[in-house]
Amino acid sequence: MSQDSIASGAIAGASSNSAGRGLWSSRWVFFLAATGSAVGLGNIWKFPYITGQNGGGAFVLVYLACILAIGIPLLMTEVMIGRRGRANPEGAIAALAREARASRHWRWLGTLVVLTGFLILSFYTVIAGWAVAYTPTAMSGGFSGLNGESSGALFGAMLANPWKLAGYGTLVLLLTLAIVAFGVRGGLERSLRFLMPGLFVLLLVLVGYAATTGHFMQAVHFLFDADFSKLSGQGVLVALGHAFFTLSLASGAMMAYGSYLPAGTSIARTALMVALADTGVALLAGLAIFPLVFANGLEPGAGPGLIFVTLPIAFGQMPLGQMIGGLFFIMLAIAALTSAISLSEPTIAWLTEKFGISRLKAVLASGITLWLLSLGTVLSFNAWSEVTLLGKTFFDSLDFLTTNLLMPLGGLATVLFAGWALSRKLVQESIGIDQPQLFALWWQALRVVTPLGILVVFLHSLGLF
Repeated sequence: MSQDSIASGAIAGASSNSAGRGLWSSRWVFFLAATGSAVGLGNIWKFPYITGQNGGGAFVLVYLACILAIGIPLLMTEVMIGRRGRANPEGAIAALAREARASRHWRWLGTLVVLTGFLILSFYTVIAGWAVAYTPTAMSGGFSGLNGESSGALFGAMLANPWKLAGYGTLVLLLTLAIVAFGVRGGLERSLRFLMPGLFVLLLVLVGYAATTGHFMQAVHFLFDADFSKLSGQGVLVALGHAFFTLSLASGAMMAYGSYLPAGTSIARTALMVALADTGVALLAGLAIFPLVFANGLEPGAGPGLIFVTLPIAFGQMPLGQMIGGLFFIMLAIAALTSAISLSEPTIAWLTEKFGISRLKAVLASGITLWLLSLGTVLSFNAWSEVTLLGKTFFDSLDFLTTNLLMPLGGLATVLFAGWALSRKLVQESIGIDQPQLFALWWQALRVVTPLGILVVFLHSLGLF
């Protein structure tokens, strides 16, 4: 059989396969889904505290430049691979490799990103459970009168309780699996039509309240006045790394969502909108959080404890603190849920398409495995806190494996696959950039700038510089 007939068969197979897979009903729904995938704990939890730690405005400016140079090209590439292949990440990459007459071993890249997303989800649901657990505490006045010591003790008590951690983590996992079990339109699309607008409304309400604290302009100056004397080389690397991770890249999510994108939709325009929305949410989160921090004399560079230790002090002291605190953690839980949904989809699609099982069976199989794996994360904070592997707890080991190794490797391999294994003509046809000069600029960024940026992230994450 000729290579041309093999390639034609691959694309025909992908097309016939997509007929039964379902598609998003519109570009707008895909935008909501992809934005929901990108907007998560990284935007509302991590971005504010790393901005606080790295000098504010200068860090934000470098972060935005990194989004343009690394985040957007890789996001467009992943969506392009998914839509062109019309399959789960492994199947889509295998189909494109056959079409381009590239090595069949590229399919292992698809397996890698599916595995990465699966492992991340196993501990992401536990962390998301923290936001769910803090919601009733905030709304019932549990933050009233907290100081630094008592707020830290409250958070520590939650981590020390494996039953509580497992219970809330299981609740997040069950909600996630219940939604994805109903498929693309019945589950993913229907839930995201409600969850994403709800998240934006809650965020805008919180920003509106923050504007009444008297410290809103202080937060604006902190976020947007670029004083590069406050930004270290380490801060530049942190901005580079966060730009890579914030868009939910190298986890299979965007490839899976891209495989449901209708033909004729501009990948370039939609990806740009998603990146803008994701960045906008991160900046709005900063505008919601930092006025509260400044108004209560707290430290913006408080680190990972900013959300779960520092902010509860502010909620306990401010007027309407119960309501505002409750809304904040509801918003955080929604953001975490939309990302969890996207992280689960690549595995579900892979199981159904590779093994020919029903979606419900795939949900049950992945759900049981995820739950058992999540117990390792739960116990890492209490009963297994002294059990280490190479000096790290189970959770820290899993976090290091996915964040520092698998995601950078997956992202680097993805851009190398698209930029060097696929033909320029195939990529240009698929990506939808009609202007030759604009495509040439993007093509060079994909082949050179983005891989170098990801390589820097990878080497830095390994502590090599």
